[in-house]
Amino acid sequence: GAAVKHGMLHAKGDYRIMSDADLSVPIEDVPKFLPPALAAGSFDVAIASREVAGAVRHDEPGYRHVMGRVFNTLVRVMAVPQIQDTQCGFKCFTREAAQLVFPLQRIDGWGFDVEVLHIAACHRLRMVEIPANWYYGVNSRVRPIHDTLNMVKELLKIRANSRRGYYEKRARSAARDQQG
Repeated sequence: GAAVKHGMLHAKGDYRIMSDADLSVPIEDVPKFLPPALAAGSFDVAIASREVAGAVRHDEPGYRHVMGRVFNTLVRVMAVPQIQDTQCGFKCFTREAAQLVFPLQRIDGWGFDVEVLHIAACHRLRMVEIPANWYYGVNSRVRPIHDTLNMVKELLKIRANSRRGYYEKRARSAARDQQG
């Protein structure tokens, strides 16, 4: 999460893409996430999705799919109700969206995806899910039980941070002003 935040805040382009290191969504799919290819029209955040019509999962074990759906149900109840797949590691942010969202990011673990989408939702950014060709990585570093528990803890932290107002622009600016 910290590395993605750093990259997003230091990138120079109009569109800033983050991708899982294993390229589970092939890098050749980048054009699908950029205007004018997006049939969905304008957006602030385009999210690769394994759940929307047209998405294809390749070689994913059944237990991983079930784990993901259970976690996403929690995410939809607690943080990002409008998104079917917050955990697919391929997302595109406009320059403006990245500059708004990533300075407010506080979580560096697996849950940072949910956090940045929650922040985007709090600021009413336009989010669109794009069907992905997603390839399961047999060398995935996700530890099913351990990482799921940590992600649930991070989800609870997102809720607490949101209630405390940490994801509001003015709260972050005020904190910086007090430090400086």
